[in-house]
Amino acid sequence: MQDYTINRRQLLAGTAAVGLAGPAMAQTSADAGADQRLLALFDAMFAEGIADSPERATALGLDTGANAGLKARLSDYSRAGRAADLARAKSQLERLRAIPASQLSPARLLDRDVVEYDLSRRVANEQRFAFGSAGGNFAPYVLTHSEGAYRDVPGFLENQHRIANQGDAEAWLSRLSAFAVALDQNTQRLNEEAAMGVVPPAFLLDLALPQMQRLRATPAAETVLVSALTRKTVAANVAGPWGGRAVEIVEKEVFPALDRQMAAVTALRATASMDAGVWKLPEGAAYYDAAVKSSTTTNYTAEEVHQLGLAQVAEISGQLDTLLKGQGLTQGTVGQRLVALNERPDQLYPNTDAGKEDLLTELRAHAAAMYPRLDKLFISQPRSKLDVRRVPLAIQEGGAGAYYQAGTVDGSRNGTFFINLTDSFDRPKFGLPTVTFHEGVPGHHFQVMLALESPDVPPIRRRAGYSAYTEGWALYAETLADEIGTYDGNPLGRIGYLQSLLFRATRLVVDTGLHHKRWTKDQAIDWMVGATGFARGRTTREIVRYAAAPGQALSYKIGHTRWVELRNRVKAKQGDRFDIRQFHEILRLGAMPLVLLEREVMRRA
Repeated sequence: MQDYTINRRQLLAGTAAVGLAGPAMAQTSADAGADQRLLALFDAMFAEGIADSPERATALGLDTGANAGLKARLSDYSRAGRAADLARAKSQLERLRAIPASQLSPARLLDRDVVEYDLSRRVANEQRFAFGSAGGNFAPYVLTHSEGAYRDVPGFLENQHRIANQGDAEAWLSRLSAFAVALDQNTQRLNEEAAMGVVPPAFLLDLALPQMQRLRATPAAETVLVSALTRKTVAANVAGPWGGRAVEIVEKEVFPALDRQMAAVTALRATASMDAGVWKLPEGAAYYDAAVKSSTTTNYTAEEVHQLGLAQVAEISGQLDTLLKGQGLTQGTVGQRLVALNERPDQLYPNTDAGKEDLLTELRAHAAAMYPRLDKLFISQPRSKLDVRRVPLAIQEGGAGAYYQAGTVDGSRNGTFFINLTDSFDRPKFGLPTVTFHEGVPGHHFQVMLALESPDVPPIRRRAGYSAYTEGWALYAETLADEIGTYDGNPLGRIGYLQSLLFRATRLVVDTGLHHKRWTKDQAIDWMVGATGFARGRTTREIVRYAAAPGQALSYKIGHTRWVELRNRVKAKQGDRFDIRQFHEILRLGAMPLVLLEREVMRRA
């Protein structure tokens, strides 16, 4: 695992080159020594994490200079790799707790508490649950339609491995060989954890296997593993027999490893059940309880979340009822009327390449129209621009409906909002503005890039997840768009916004339904379709996502509720002094658990 190390000086040389050096020390008080020790520890921890995650180094633009060796590697996907990660986390937690919190400045105390929160819960959960991942967001299965090297590595190479010279091309070839190793590590771990009683639901394996088969059925030269390399070397004018060498690796190393993986998945499928919830796993109830608390960064129980979801679904449905009646939709449930609206020809783009390109054009227009209005909401705005693209065809089946990928701090790659266009029917026009505000501006793009670009956040914290914070913010960003009048004169757009809120509220019900109340997959799909009016295909993709990532979907509405509550508390405290732009400056401090967000917001109020 630690065959390549980075010392602190090397790390800081690499981070400074792209604006990732840690906060400058300006203190001369007695606490400066503790602050300096904490930042030095963070440097070391960040270096350790980068050394063990070459993909992260590439994503951050840190695989150059002294760190260039990382560009030829991939992460360790084995159980031994999991054990090494856990051992590293334990060591980091011990070193962190050795620095007295009482001696830290307020800024560094926040950093310390955020990192301690993450490490302590990860160590406790991964020691207790010896399968999958029990970090911030839990993933019980190492191989599904949405988890595994087979799915991640090709897209990672295509979208993030940059080629400017011969060394970069050689590193790509090394990563192809490492891809074959990663596939075998995934396969071995799948079998090891199946022996522990951790078997993915049959329908997740049914979605994974065709994706593997598509990659395997593609001639080696036509796979993205080879074609993207050829395209990039030509664009960079890097001459060499790169395509031929890559084909040889794919045919002799990658494809045989993929064959072994497909055989293992096929064999496991014969024993898998259709039970969707993690209640069936060893200590399943405890696992889900921990997943709920970890994803929401609260102490909610599954039953409390379920009841909160039912209440919010009822409240939002009442608002939609009024708006739908204004559109002449008076018959049937709110969900049935939303289905009718979704089916209207004027709300659909053709399910063709041209229609999907028109849909992307509209999304880009919504983002462009939002930018001039942002000065009313923000003091700080990210330097990174926003791109809008469709989810790659190779992974769109079973993939998320939309997601955001951060840009690089050096500006070499923009932040990107990906939307799944498997079927245009799943994305009616009245819902397009709000998904743009959620994934793009002022949603994930602002929240992620302001933290990445901020000089106030140590590198170790700039990519922190905390779904309740990040997804809560993105949903809160949709609310901001409504509050500044984006939907004035556009009742259909406002219906789309409320449907988005309703969708996230229904997640509170169906995620707990699957994993706590033992609902079947079809039962959860039927309930969500009936409540939201979303197309069944889109809804099915959502439900299978929740089966693979228990608890994560809860973070959106829990986080949104807390962001709105905190802003209202600050406004009540400050009265006429309240400045929403100043409130939003909290983004420059990076993602954090909700309990710490509350503490920091009220401290600054």
